[in-house]
Amino acid sequence: MQTKSPIKRRVSRQIMVGDVPVGGDAPIAVQSMTNTETCDVPATVAQVLAIADAGADIVRVSVPSLDAAEAFKSIRAQVSVPLVADIHFDHKIALKVAEYGVDCLRINPGNIGREEKVREVIAACRDRGIPIRVGVNAGSLGKELMRKYPEPTAEALVESAMRNVDILDRHNYPDFKVSVKASEVFMAVEAYRLLSTKIDQPLHLGITEAGGLRGGTVKSAVGIGMLLMEGIGDTLRVSLAADPVEEVKVGFEILKSLKLRANGINFIACPSCSRQNFDVIGTMNALEQRLEDIRTPMDVAVIGCIVNGPGEAREADVGLTGADPSNLIYIAGEPDHKVSNKDFVDHLETVIRERAANLDAERAVMDANVIART
Repeated sequence: MQTKSPIKRRVSRQIMVGDVPVGGDAPIAVQSMTNTETCDVPATVAQVLAIADAGADIVRVSVPSLDAAEAFKSIRAQVSVPLVADIHFDHKIALKVAEYGVDCLRINPGNIGREEKVREVIAACRDRGIPIRVGVNAGSLGKELMRKYPEPTAEALVESAMRNVDILDRHNYPDFKVSVKASEVFMAVEAYRLLSTKIDQPLHLGITEAGGLRGGTVKSAVGIGMLLMEGIGDTLRVSLAADPVEEVKVGFEILKSLKLRANGINFIACPSCSRQNFDVIGTMNALEQRLEDIRTPMDVAVIGCIVNGPGEAREADVGLTGADPSNLIYIAGEPDHKVSNKDFVDHLETVIRERAANLDAERAVMDANVIART
C-alpha cells in the first residue's frame, strides 16, 4: 500500500519545461539523455521515444553544431516529450533550437562569448518562455577557477555555478535550474548542500559519470538519495554507461524507495532461502520483465515462504506467499485464493494486471469526485 513520504522538501521556485513543472510542489522530474548521433534523426527519435516510454518526464539531446540544430528541428517535430538541448560555446546554436521549439536550454551563459551574445540568448528564451539549465561539472571547470582551486572541490563547483547565476540575475532572468555534478559522491553532495542555501531556483541532481549499470546505480542511489532525504532536489538524472532507458528505471526506483514518487510496481521480494516453496529469483526476473509497461503505482510482494510472507502480503496490493502444498495469493491485503507452482507466473501476471486496472478505475472515480466538488 502506498504511503506518503515523511521528507520535507526544500521550497523552490517553479519553472516549466514544456508542460512539465519543475520545482515548487511539483513531483520530482526524472530525465535522461540520448547517446545517439543527433544528426541520425531516426535513431535519435527512436531513443527519445524509448526513454519517454520508460516514464521519463524530460529528455536531453546534445546539439553540438548547426547541422545538429537542423536535425533537432526534425526530432522536435516527431516527439511530444519535453526536450532539453545541450549546447556549449556557440550562441547561434542556442538561437536556432529556441526557434525550433526547444523546451529548455542547457547552456552556461559564461561560456558562450561576449555580453551581446548572452543578451541575445536570454532575449530568445524570454520571448518563448524557455528556461535555462546552468550545468556545472567537476571535470570542466574554467581555467580561472582551477588556478584558484588546485583541484575540483564543492566550493569550486558552487562558485562556478554562481558566476553563471549572477549573469542571469544581471539580465533579470529567474527561470533557470542549476546542477553541480561530480563523480565523487561527497563532493557532489556537499556542493548541492551549499548551493541550496544560496538560490531558490530548482536543483537538478546527478552524480556525473557514475559508472556502469551496477556500480553507477549504487553510486547514484547513495548520492542522490542523501540529497533527497534532506529535501534537496527537484529533478534528477542517473548518469550510467548503459542504455538511457536504464537511467530512467533507476531514477524512479530511487524515488519510489523514498516514497517521493510512484511509477509502476514497487516489488517487495525476499532474497530466497531453503524455506522457499517456489523459485523466487526466477519468478521475480519474469515478473519484472513482463510488467515493465505498468505505470500504476502499486506494491507487489513475492515471498517464498510462510514465515515473512503473510505479513508482507497483507501490506501489498498483491502478495504471493509460498506454502505447501499450494501458494497463497493476497489481494488488497486479504487472502484470496491458492495457486500451485504449475504455470503460476502466468496466473500471477494476470492477477497483477487486473488489480492495476481496478486501482486505475478507483483513482479515476476519486479524481472525478474531486473535480465535481470543485
